Amino acid sequence: MNESFSPEALKYLRLLSEQFPTIEALCTEITRLSAQLSLPKGTEHFMSDIHGEYEAFCHIMNNCSGVIREKVRLWLGDQMTVSEIDEFCTLIYYPDAVIKQHHQKNTADPAWYRMQVARMVHLARMLSSKYTRDKVRRSMPEAWAFLLDELMHYQDDEAGAFSEQEDNRRRYHEAILDSLIATSSGDSLIKALSVLIKNLAVDRLHVVGDIFDRGPRADSIMDILMRHHSVDIEWGNHDVLWMGAAAGSECCIAGVLRNSLAYGNMDILERGYGIPLRTLFLFAESTYPELPLDKAMLHAITIMMFKLEGQLIRRNPEFEMEDRLLLDKIDRKMMRVEIDGKQWPIRDLPLHTVDPLDPYALTPEESEVISSLRRAFTHSLRLHEHVAFLYRRGWMYRAFNGNLLFHGCVPLNPDGSFLEKKLGGHIRSGKTLMDYADQTARLAFYKGNQEALDFMWYLWCGTDSPVCGRQIKTFARAFIADETAWQEPRNPYYIWYNQEEACKMILAEFGLTDEEARIINGHTPIRVTHGESPLKAGGRLVVIDGGFCRAYQKTTGIAGYTLIANSHGMRLMSHQPFTSLRDAQETGRDIHSQSFEFASYPARKYVVDTDHGKILKERMEDLVLLLNAYRSGMINPQK
Repeated sequence: MNESFSPEALKYLRLLSEQFPTIEALCTEITRLSAQLSLPKGTEHFMSDIHGEYEAFCHIMNNCSGVIREKVRLWLGDQMTVSEIDEFCTLIYYPDAVIKQHHQKNTADPAWYRMQVARMVHLARMLSSKYTRDKVRRSMPEAWAFLLDELMHYQDDEAGAFSEQEDNRRRYHEAILDSLIATSSGDSLIKALSVLIKNLAVDRLHVVGDIFDRGPRADSIMDILMRHHSVDIEWGNHDVLWMGAAAGSECCIAGVLRNSLAYGNMDILERGYGIPLRTLFLFAESTYPELPLDKAMLHAITIMMFKLEGQLIRRNPEFEMEDRLLLDKIDRKMMRVEIDGKQWPIRDLPLHTVDPLDPYALTPEESEVISSLRRAFTHSLRLHEHVAFLYRRGWMYRAFNGNLLFHGCVPLNPDGSFLEKKLGGHIRSGKTLMDYADQTARLAFYKGNQEALDFMWYLWCGTDSPVCGRQIKTFARAFIADETAWQEPRNPYYIWYNQEEACKMILAEFGLTDEEARIINGHTPIRVTHGESPLKAGGRLVVIDGGFCRAYQKTTGIAGYTLIANSHGMRLMSHQPFTSLRDAQETGRDIHSQSFEFASYPARKYVVDTDHGKILKERMEDLVLLLNAYRSGMINPQK
């Protein structure tokens, strides 16, 4: 018997025995894991390209992309009118606002509390059927866990024919509610149930990139994500820009400022992250007095950004970004610039800080501004808290439950093969390129070396960057009025991702060969008004950037796609534009969403079919080995 275990295996099993010192404890754990594997797979919620649109994001999070309303209709619909369903759903989404309305109307009486609590407990109980009791308990607000657990596990018919025991339980639960109402704790109970319902409705949230820029309140979105019970983030190019800025990349800092000024979104810097802009304000005011102050600040940081980019490009020839070196291509007499052999007229903008002999050199005043901004970004505690969370819960890509999640692209050649890029002195492509990008991004934040900081800027806007994948024309948009100069060629990935074989090749590169495996993508808005579909390659690839950002909604025609994957299949949810949180709270108006199931599983999926299930099975196998070691006498139980 001793030969059945290697010395290394025995060493591991002895360590494991410290956690389960008795046969009884071991059998209990094996039984618990075995039962857990038989539960249905939890619901996954995917969203991308939120772009600071806090109010729409908040509502989508609260209604779980319509899942809560669907469950209310399914399990309570025959007991409620349409208007009652609207109010009840709004109570779950925004308990504070609805409770306040009832107090103002003097309708928050004991009967109202009893009705709402009964409905919410029933809904929570039905949603909890997918989970172990321990997981349900951990989904409860800690202060309310005991009482919610009592309410959740009482059934009207639980005692069957034993009427005396039935009456005991009924009176016990009525006493709980009576006491809560009498002590004015009914409001807090409803709020705790609201949290529980939302936690149970979605088991895992995936954010496929671009939380930042354009919209006004990315910082508030980050606060919500940090409180979420189970979330992962696949970085987008706008996220990487902010991550680089927090790490101290001067190019990224200038890029963040330019984006914020261009979208009139300075509050997130000054109020959200406490980053003062006084030095930039004073510099722009004194240097460009001929421009309105907002335009002067935008122009000032734009010129500084092009200078810093020029310096970065010259010290990193591997990036192959020389096409962005355009300050030295300006003909000041003719007011035009040469791009790819073509002359373009440029706007008559002041260039007096640009030295014709050394156009990429910062003036002493510009250097002072950049140094001041760098100190502000690297010392913002709240920004660093948010960016540290992005690193803890974020990756360049994520393979999860048979799906490959990434924001931008896996760079390809025109013939559909993986593009090979020399970075860090080595040729990289496909998965190795993505892994290198992930590792270098972490070096930028945790080590702060210049090469890694420069790479963050490359990730943000590099043509071959896996989170960008297009030739960004920042200079043309800033200086050239002719919009034909703004066209941004994209990596061939965005042609090949329509082909199923190309998608299967990419999936296989990341170890996903199952016929149900899919790529979940963001980054490129789907133009629904032009007849474009979010489903590519026969459903092998799904793009869920449908236009959260208000600036895109005229083009896309909708206000975003989200994706729901449960134990039965996968559904796309398309959402109409959101009005406001105040309107939703006061009128009960929900986002109008349409559901489209595009993948139905041949058989229902259970925990055993998931990545977590594989981990549980491996643990069970180890525990069975320990049980055999106990019973064979190779390891002695402690009791």
